[in-house]
Amino acid sequence: LEATVQAPVRAALRSIVGDAHYREADGDLVPFSRDATPLFTARPDAVVFPADTREVSAVLELATRHGVPVVPRGAGSNLCAATVALHGGIVLALTRLDRVLEIAPAELLARVQPGVTSAALADTAAQWGLLWAPDPGSRTVATIGGTIATNAGGLRGLKYGVTRDYVLGLEAVLPTGEVIRTGGRLHKDVAGYDLTRLLTGSEGTLAVITEATLALRPAPRTSGTGVAYFPDLAAAGSAVTAIISDGVLPATLEFLDRPCIRAVEDFAGLGLRTDAGALLLFGDDGEPDAVTRALTRMSEACAAHGALEVTTAAQVAEAEALLAARRCALPALSRLGALTILEDATVPRPRIAEMVERIDRIAERHDVTIATFGHAGDGNLHPTCVIGSPDDTEAIARAERAFGDIFATAIGLGGTITGEHGVGAAKFPYLAAQLGSAQVALLRRVKEAFDPAGILNPGKLGS
Repeated sequence: LEATVQAPVRAALRSIVGDAHYREADGDLVPFSRDATPLFTARPDAVVFPADTREVSAVLELATRHGVPVVPRGAGSNLCAATVALHGGIVLALTRLDRVLEIAPAELLARVQPGVTSAALADTAAQWGLLWAPDPGSRTVATIGGTIATNAGGLRGLKYGVTRDYVLGLEAVLPTGEVIRTGGRLHKDVAGYDLTRLLTGSEGTLAVITEATLALRPAPRTSGTGVAYFPDLAAAGSAVTAIISDGVLPATLEFLDRPCIRAVEDFAGLGLRTDAGALLLFGDDGEPDAVTRALTRMSEACAAHGALEVTTAAQVAEAEALLAARRCALPALSRLGALTILEDATVPRPRIAEMVERIDRIAERHDVTIATFGHAGDGNLHPTCVIGSPDDTEAIARAERAFGDIFATAIGLGGTITGEHGVGAAKFPYLAAQLGSAQVALLRRVKEAFDPAGILNPGKLGS
């Protein structure tokens, strides 16, 4: 692959997207030299903003012909360095493709372009009494294209699943410029290999998504939220097991450890109990009677397993305040240091408390500060390291070694190095430890079948 975009390619890019939608000046490239992942920066040579599938196709055909790397990008809100241009080349920014093309209530589906944000789709669907279920933490800025590319999860994952469960079909452009359509409007379709699933979570390494057909659900009539405080995470974990074993499938089941509780309370002043060792946020949605029964059963399970206190929200405003406690965990922790490194790992649900205890020991061993919050219902944890200065290279090195131990521990407990953030460049060094050499080799062969020139997002996944 070329290290720079040569003059003839630059001129061709300008002719494809127009001068107004082409960037190559240093100042214009800075925002596209990184995404939301700390510690990863790489300068692209050019950024283009295509207007439609035809322009995306022309850019990719040109790049393949000249061996120039291309990195597809939405809002850059991912947390695995999936949209950092490690080898320079072209950043293909898809934010101009931002239209909701169709809402079909009778078919419970939507057709959207990749630059539509998750929040915008959710708001549009709500106008029709429908629900876009995936709920990533960065939903107000995260684009649907990026959400699909990383198979994003979110707070509703236990009850509603993750992004891949809602992708019915895709229009995508191969690196050669060919346009393919996978899947479609059907909820049942088993003709051929499931390329829709393969492209979902492929992090822009196989093709560029230019349109998505997505499943919607009827919007729940009501919702309810509660919070329980525990002396430690072990007690909270036993309550989670009891809730699931009792046949309740909550819409929300989140936890904060002690450092997170204190950081959130200091940041937001929500009246949280800072003497608790763990906080469990629980909730459900659906028919009013069913929600009331579910909240009662979850409250009783928490009380029976050592909760210090259990409360439920009486009003919508109170429920939103409780949900804010979980949503503001990252900004709250970010106030504790100039550099915040947020990772994710997932373990089987019964091993959450053990995993958090291991994380605490790892942090102590490497002399770093790590707080943990996450999705108690599906075992997805977010260990978050706070460092005083981004120039403290020694502390950063200790943090990286600590996260290496955390990922190895997750694998050892039957878990994964990433439950929802993706692999990107950040987790790439740990991928073989989880998948093994045979499976990594298979990924590379799949990559070569889609992208023989190796231009799409090199340095990630099957590269």
